[in-house]
Amino acid sequence: MPTDLSPLWISLKTAFAATLLALSLGVMAARWVLGHKMRGLLDGIFTLPLVLPPTVMGFLLLLLLGQNSPVGQGLKALGISLIFTWAATVIAATVVAFPLMYKTVLAAFEQIDPAVVSAARTLGATEWRLFWQVLLPLAWPGIVAGIILSFARALGEFGATLMVGGSIPGVTQTMPIAIFFAAEAGKMGVALAWVLLMVAIALGGMGVMVHITSSSQRQRHYGWIKRWFDWVYFGTDRAKMADFPTRQKWSDRPLEPELLVDLEKPLPGFSLAVGFKAQALPLGVLGASGAGKSMTLRCIAGLETPRQGRIVLNGRVLFDGATGVNVGSCDRNIGMVFQNYALFPHLTVAQNIAFGIQPGQPRSPLVHQWLDMLELAGLDHRYPHQLSGGQQQRVALARALARSPDILLLDEPLSALDTYLRSHLETLLHRALSQYGGVTLFVTHKLEEAYRLCPNLLVLANGQIAAAGTREDIFHHPPTLEVARVTECKNFSQVRLCPEQGSDHYSVDALDWGCRLQVTTPPPADAGHIGVRAHHIQFPSDLEPTNTFPGWLARASETQHRVTLYLKLHGPPNSPQDYHLQAEVYRDRWQQLQQQPLPWPIQLPPPAVIVMPR
Repeated sequence: MPTDLSPLWISLKTAFAATLLALSLGVMAARWVLGHKMRGLLDGIFTLPLVLPPTVMGFLLLLLLGQNSPVGQGLKALGISLIFTWAATVIAATVVAFPLMYKTVLAAFEQIDPAVVSAARTLGATEWRLFWQVLLPLAWPGIVAGIILSFARALGEFGATLMVGGSIPGVTQTMPIAIFFAAEAGKMGVALAWVLLMVAIALGGMGVMVHITSSSQRQRHYGWIKRWFDWVYFGTDRAKMADFPTRQKWSDRPLEPELLVDLEKPLPGFSLAVGFKAQALPLGVLGASGAGKSMTLRCIAGLETPRQGRIVLNGRVLFDGATGVNVGSCDRNIGMVFQNYALFPHLTVAQNIAFGIQPGQPRSPLVHQWLDMLELAGLDHRYPHQLSGGQQQRVALARALARSPDILLLDEPLSALDTYLRSHLETLLHRALSQYGGVTLFVTHKLEEAYRLCPNLLVLANGQIAAAGTREDIFHHPPTLEVARVTECKNFSQVRLCPEQGSDHYSVDALDWGCRLQVTTPPPADAGHIGVRAHHIQFPSDLEPTNTFPGWLARASETQHRVTLYLKLHGPPNSPQDYHLQAEVYRDRWQQLQQQPLPWPIQLPPPAVIVMPR
């Protein structure tokens, strides 16, 4: 057994000091590298001590800190000598431990949902606040793991320490160096005792890491985080709650809300180029997946930067490519609801809602106001993982509205919900929007949602505005085939203009359906397609009405309320996939049709036939 325990104490204090330095430097380096343009180069430099032999790192430290180096000469002028001191031992241990801390923390930062980071920015969080209140709390299991691994690495450092610190008993002789010299002297029992002691310390540290980072302990430690954030968010509210004034009404604000957008941004496959105006009435933004809907919102929110253009909200320029104005997300006063909700998992419902409330306003009354309005009362102390999808969505909406934003951006907020929750949340959303007087943009790919909530619609296709206007006009008179598809028209045919046209009626030949149809409005000279919505198809009692043809049923698809009928005109179908039209009827009408022999009279009413250009 060793009689001199000084290597133990030297190793422990060296490892503690090196771990603290590696923690500070590693966290700062990881935050700096995250998202940096030169990440590959920086990552290689910071990871170099992990792949080079420790003796090589020790030699490089000798060159850097030795008496003949510029750094060494400067320190010597100050009366400081580092080589073969305990400080040199700490530096060597820090250098070799740093990469483990850096890589572990960087990986922990990368595991954080980017939408959560974006949500914090849109809620007014500065980069400093984002770092302390979002990134660090969410990355702390990785940081703890980095601390343990760095401590174990610093504790076992040998080569670099021997090069720059030497083996001075009681000063720089650590346990690994003591093991080396004990084994060299043939004192195998002493060397083994040191080895067993180091293994025990390392295993103890690993056990602590596993314990602290386990899911059950993580939830227990969230209690400490909750109490801290309760104090941060609500600690100053207690004396003010009784005197809290009523929230300012939007109608009392001096400016009529208005958003002006004219932007261009290159995207894979096409260029986003949109220009539109939105005011107090909610504007629905429709389009197929990849049409540029979400990117438009992200540009307005400041999460993406357009190549050029101009964004003006309530007379305030948020972005201007010509003058270089680009207001940060945290300063745009926006409220954004993300498709995946992007709630902060380490914060309770109340803390999530309070996160974006502007300084100077007591948070508790506002939080409870939105909890009550969106039927979340009693859930204020729960965490997001303890909520259903519908509850998480309502929390996200409350969080966005609680800060009284100038604009509300809703990015497909109902897409992840089932039919019942979607209908229920639509009702709550309509109630909330009726009390919110700012600009609202509602992005969705479902026409029914946009039609019920938004008086005006904007349709995007391949990054361009394909249609803009009232919901009634776009629904009944879609200007293009793409807009008709986006607005859920299901029946299309190529057309040819008929040579003879009457003064009171107009006709086109539906080439894919093999019939001539009368229409109520003059078809454009470049007419290329017609469309008929499935619910507009009629089933009269005979073939007398205009645009009525015999039809056979190819197959039917039933739901609890409606039935979709796949119909073939002019002759029986050869297979269930051989059909011309899709018609939608309620179940009672379907039961009546089943009693009628085929073929059925099928009418495409002239007002329902939409003629579109090529």
